[in-house]
Amino acid sequence: MNLERCDSRSKLKGVIVLLKIRRIGNGKSHLNVIGVGSGAGDIDLEMLSELHQKHPGVTVDNEVVEPSSQQLHNYRVSVSQKKDLDYITFTWNKMTASEFEEHWKEKKMTKKADFIHMIQMLYYVKDPAATISFFQSLLDKNGKLLIILVSGESGWGKLWRTYRHQLCNPDISQCVTTEDIKNILDSKGVRYQNYELPSQMDITECFTEGDEKGELLLDFLTEVLNFSKTASPELKAGVLKLLRHPECSVESNGKVIFNNNLGVIVIEQLT
Repeated sequence: MNLERCDSRSKLKGVIVLLKIRRIGNGKSHLNVIGVGSGAGDIDLEMLSELHQKHPGVTVDNEVVEPSSQQLHNYRVSVSQKKDLDYITFTWNKMTASEFEEHWKEKKMTKKADFIHMIQMLYYVKDPAATISFFQSLLDKNGKLLIILVSGESGWGKLWRTYRHQLCNPDISQCVTTEDIKNILDSKGVRYQNYELPSQMDITECFTEGDEKGELLLDFLTEVLNFSKTASPELKAGVLKLLRHPECSVESNGKVIFNNNLGVIVIEQLT
């Protein structure tokens, strides 16, 4: 069962719309782009295509940062199968964001980026604030840093605010939402733009005891393997009750629809 924290189509549509309203690389003949946690590159290639449509004569240096060998392989395969990518130079970095930072500093790199994107990846870094700070420092004047995570106003936000200590294992991932990121940026006086991307997920089966899909959904939502079997009766009852709470889900026509909204943050380097 392949689950993501967001609906891919909703995410992709929102990102492309965002790119259309944000000016990236205006007046330049060459753009430097960094994708952090690019996965198999589906969204990256769509964004690069959008940039190419806006700036058809511009060449692009695209740094891909992705620790998974399989995902990088899938990305390379996608690139090899697409036409008209001659305007892009790909640099493949099989490494985590922190390893990329170390590599960048060791090489004493001075190249600046016009566009950096972190889509659904800040859950997997030890220190999101430090990661953002580093990549923000790589932005050229008028460069943009795009961050997409689950929204603090989503069902995830309510679930994590209530059961963070019981559910979140910081050694594996961080229960971080755009609300947390906005608080970090606000504390540092960093200016940013904020958007919401609507997304929903049907979690009705979670409330049918023993339902196989429901059990997998609960594992996904709680990020705990075999949650129903390993959680205390009190924790399981509390989580199920919360998932039906109006701040997490709406009930319609016998379905429980989870608020899976995404948040988008854009930081622009003005100086």
